[in-house]
Amino acid sequence: MEKMAYTHGRVGNEQQQRRSRGHRWRRETVELAAVFAAVAAADLVANVVVHGHDGPVLLAASAAAMLGTALFRGWLAHRHPHGPPGADALAPPGGAMTGDAADRDAMSGEQEPTVLWRLRTSVADAPGSLARVCTALAERRVNIVSMQAHPLPDCTVDEFIVRAPKALARTELAAAVAAGGGWDIWTDRADAHELVDVPRQVLALATRTALDAAELPVALRQLFGRAAIRQFPGRGAETPAGVEGHVMRLPLPNGDLLELSRPNLPFTPTEFARARALVELDTVLGPRVPQVEARISHPEGDELTVRRATPEDKAAAVAMHARCSPESLRRRYHGPVRDADRYLDHLLDPRHGQTLAVETAHGRLVALAHLMWDDEGAEIALLVEDAWQRRGLGVDLVRRMAALALEAGVRTVYAVTTSSNTGLISTMRRLSAPLDYQVEDGTLVITAHLAEAAEKLPAPWAAR
Repeated sequence: MEKMAYTHGRVGNEQQQRRSRGHRWRRETVELAAVFAAVAAADLVANVVVHGHDGPVLLAASAAAMLGTALFRGWLAHRHPHGPPGADALAPPGGAMTGDAADRDAMSGEQEPTVLWRLRTSVADAPGSLARVCTALAERRVNIVSMQAHPLPDCTVDEFIVRAPKALARTELAAAVAAGGGWDIWTDRADAHELVDVPRQVLALATRTALDAAELPVALRQLFGRAAIRQFPGRGAETPAGVEGHVMRLPLPNGDLLELSRPNLPFTPTEFARARALVELDTVLGPRVPQVEARISHPEGDELTVRRATPEDKAAAVAMHARCSPESLRRRYHGPVRDADRYLDHLLDPRHGQTLAVETAHGRLVALAHLMWDDEGAEIALLVEDAWQRRGLGVDLVRRMAALALEAGVRTVYAVTTSSNTGLISTMRRLSAPLDYQVEDGTLVITAHLAEAAEKLPAPWAAR
């Protein structure tokens, strides 16, 4: 069979070569005949001009005809320039603009208002399934800005950042995806900060986690969007890591359990692998706190330093608690404190949040402020030694903690105290942010929405 196929191919090639040679011979014959015809025509014209009585007249008439033709073509080109058609030419007689005309109008800069959406849908793990979804979105003039795929055993979960017309409702966007074959559709408004490719985002979050152990919960929240995060002390050893639908559990190296929940969107194995990689990085690097500090000047001439606290500050923190009055401790811990060691082991651990310490020039701690991650927000707590109260330290520390929260992408902070703690209430009001108050059984929860006060908050480590 191979020999017959080879013989057949060789015969075919020889026939094709003979046809090519015949075609070339005919083309050369036609070209030669055209040359002879041109020579004969030139000889005839020469004889008419040279030997004829009207030769000069014929030449003058030919020149005038050529000049007239050139002038007419120039006038015609000036009257009807060869440029792209205008908008009037693109519009149909009824006045409605066609799809191509609308695209040209959009390219000219007259674009309709658009909004960003974060979209996730499940599609069949089959060729063409993603193309059908993209086609359905394109029919609604939805532009796909970025896309990532999460493969599952029986399907694929595709996540998009899309730019859609502002007039397109959420239900219409979901209906378009369903028409393209998607199901389990989830949509949420996005902003410009999400226009980052996933590998670059993961690397940036890993860098922040490597520099500061307190950044791990924040990095996970930014990686997975609106996910609630809770940390359970001592439960990491008894709970294995894994994903169960809308809940992801990650044991931490210090024995705690980190639990992420996202009610409207289940986690995928790809997301679990990314989260576990960040936890493993945190485990390898161990406890770490960045060495940052700022100076605080007071009219009395006292030079104070505010910095990040570490577990090594426990002895100085216990001594400061001993100098505080029972009333100050009650306002801070909502009751008497008999065992400060147990509280401080948790508060000074960088994996639970960020703690600011204020110390004098002699290294004596006079104030502690805590920013602890909780669900989608963060709790702030403050303790100032009695001798240093009413000097503006509380306001300064609350402003710095609010700035740190915004820097970490947390937009709400809250404080829990007694309803009689007028000092903390006044301090929270100095944030110039909208406040919510909730009182229950004598306990007051003050929530500050920081987005509207972002421009009024100074940098967290600015000297003041």
